[in-house]
Amino acid sequence: MMMWSNFFMQEEDRRRREAAGRRRALGQHQSRLTPEREGKIKLGLLLSAVGATLAVLAVGTEFWVELNTYKANGSAVCDAVHLGLWKMCTKRLWQADVPAGRDTCGPAELPGEANCTYFKFFTTGENAHIFQRTTKKEVNLAAAVIAVVGLALMALGCLCIIMVLSKGAEFLLRVGAICFGLSGLLLLVSLEVFRHSVQALLQRVSPEPPPAPALAYEYSWSLGCGMGASLVLLLASGCFLLLTLPPGPWGSLCPKLGHRAT
Repeated sequence: MMMWSNFFMQEEDRRRREAAGRRRALGQHQSRLTPEREGKIKLGLLLSAVGATLAVLAVGTEFWVELNTYKANGSAVCDAVHLGLWKMCTKRLWQADVPAGRDTCGPAELPGEANCTYFKFFTTGENAHIFQRTTKKEVNLAAAVIAVVGLALMALGCLCIIMVLSKGAEFLLRVGAICFGLSGLLLLVSLEVFRHSVQALLQRVSPEPPPAPALAYEYSWSLGCGMGASLVLLLASGCFLLLTLPPGPWGSLCPKLGHRAT
């Protein structure tokens, strides 16, 4: 009797091990991406990388807006300022270098004497003073914080997609799509908040002498990079969301040509 009981126990253990092995093999097979699906995810990741590059370039540079004085001041030089989320640069340009058809100083890319300083409202809480005008630090801080949160979500989305490709964790595909979508929306919100900060700066004229000069402003290439980054990230989010949809509805909407024969 003891021999038969040992035999049955060994047979039961063998069956359990085989079942566990089949489950592991099935799980590995299901977590493995097909080459076609992997290629689509890689294309989406490449699109996200383009958006991420534009976003980092926009947030890290200070050419969001240019504030220019007018050339008709009886001097051989004129002043211009370009600023971003973190710092501003004051430039003194030769009027001879300014394009002839331009009434204001600039563009800021022209060579000239430059003095760049970081905004102090990130450290001491002081407002910046530009051409006898004062920034509204709460609005500038809000634009910077929103942009940083957008970059953090963008980095999290990239990490999720990399995990999908390396580990086969396809449930992270939807998480990555949501992260990219929120990142694009936050960058758009940051752009709008920054626009309000520029309007607030132009209106907050100091009553103290000397009088504030007349200014013209124009948005520059950093802000264009931010706009492009937000649109590309939203497009990447939509592509990843499409990849998370089940194939059934699309198969019914787009039947194979073989089914239409005759």
